Amino acid sequence: MEKFTYTIKDRDGVHARPAGAILKAISGYSSKIKLIYKDKNIDLKSGGIFALLGLGIRFQDEVYIHATGDDEKEAIIAVKRAFEEFL
Repeated sequence: MEKFTYTIKDRDGVHARPAGAILKAISGYSSKIKLIYKDKNIDLKSGGIFALLGLGIRFQDEVYIHATGDDEKEAIIAVKRAFEEFL
């Protein structure tokens, strides 16, 4: 399992544009990618944009991302890059 923690830097929190970009960035990976926020846990690949937006993640909130699978190292790099670029 590969993982990282990220603190949201976008003053608007997680909204549609960055959420869509994050999901697009991970779409080509076979690994399971989970996002944990407070007491909620979603599968980023199968949950879709509404699951991610529904978490209500705001500015300076901390999220945890875990990737498990054959390409977990590459997947975690891609999702981390997307978070850093868009949030």
